Amino acid sequence: MRSLRILVACEFTGTVRRAFAARGYDAWSCDLLPAEDGNNKHLIGDVRNHLNDGWDMLVVAHPPCTRLCNSGVRWLSAPPRGKTLDQMWNELDEGAALFSDCWNAPIERVAVENPVMHKHARARIRNYQPPAQTVQPWWFGDPEFKATGLYLRGLPPLTPTNKLTPPAKGTDEHRTWSRVHRMPPGPNRGKERSRFFPGVADAMADQWGAHALAEMERAAA
Repeated sequence: MRSLRILVACEFTGTVRRAFAARGYDAWSCDLLPAEDGNNKHLIGDVRNHLNDGWDMLVVAHPPCTRLCNSGVRWLSAPPRGKTLDQMWNELDEGAALFSDCWNAPIERVAVENPVMHKHARARIRNYQPPAQTVQPWWFGDPEFKATGLYLRGLPPLTPTNKLTPPAKGTDEHRTWSRVHRMPPGPNRGKERSRFFPGVADAMADQWGAHALAEMERAAA
């Protein structure tokens, strides 16, 4: 049985790529930024240039979602300072096009991570389907809050592996777990918020890798 070929898109950190590679899969990452860990299994550029390269699985770890998610819909009617309405809608079109191209990629198994979308974004996604599940990092041993929608095609929902007990609201520990939501504005905010969670990455590699191998074995029998 040949190794699974897996493309992890919109990832410069290598977190998800390393999780799949540690299990023996031929895993590559792709991002507009160079690989933070210097790994040579990283493609720099637009992932859409590589979607037809014969992958068994596509995992889109953190596509640009600022204009797609519900929390940003207000900017489509009242743009932030320094932006115009035309810019807001153009950025929405660009983000939706990337999501749509990945979701409809000629790859049998696709997972796209994204927050809940507003109606304007959903209307721009070809063959849109609601997320198969919404997970939290603390379901997989990562002590953080960040609801993450997983849009899945050809892959099963993830099963929690190490559910932690969330701290009480108002405590210092709760504020620590809310790190992602409490990040101050700054030039690196988007980059830091895009870092994936190791526990979730391990669950993806274990569960989706095993699922894909089992399917391939049945097909070869």
